[in-house]
Amino acid sequence: MLWKHLLWWKYLESKGEIMKKNSNRLIRINQEVKHDLTTILREDIKDPRVSPLTSIVKVDVTADLKFCKVYVSVMGDASDQKETIEGLKSSAGHIRSELAHRTNLRNTPQLSFILDHSIEYGVEISALIDKVVQTDQDKEVEDNVETEGTENEIEALEDKEVHE
Repeated sequence: MLWKHLLWWKYLESKGEIMKKNSNRLIRINQEVKHDLTTILREDIKDPRVSPLTSIVKVDVTADLKFCKVYVSVMGDASDQKETIEGLKSSAGHIRSELAHRTNLRNTPQLSFILDHSIEYGVEISALIDKVVQTDQDKEVEDNVETEGTENEIEALEDKEVHE
């Protein structure tokens, strides 16, 4: 019975009904859609709710090209992020039609926008690393000053002993 399922799977795979998640074709489509969406976001979206500090982090198009998850990062506070996502959702139809004009796909996927916090997290981590590095440098300078002071005191004591 298992071999029948395997044969059916191979048949569907050969017809293109089933596509591996990381196939080269899907990776290229994701890259192209991300590039086009970035251009559309930068040039065509005039909604004042959409923040100019919005970037598209990742795009996941399904194998049948019907749906697309667009992961969006917005720099700013929570209200800016919420307004930007609302603005993108309200203009999803316009964005989809522009995407259809720019890409040569059989189907233009339905877009769903998801807020992504990875860039903010990276900025926070980078700031923490900078703070630790600065603290280490400050301690190193203090240690050098203390060491120089101790060396000067030792030299002074040695000079005293020699003169006595």
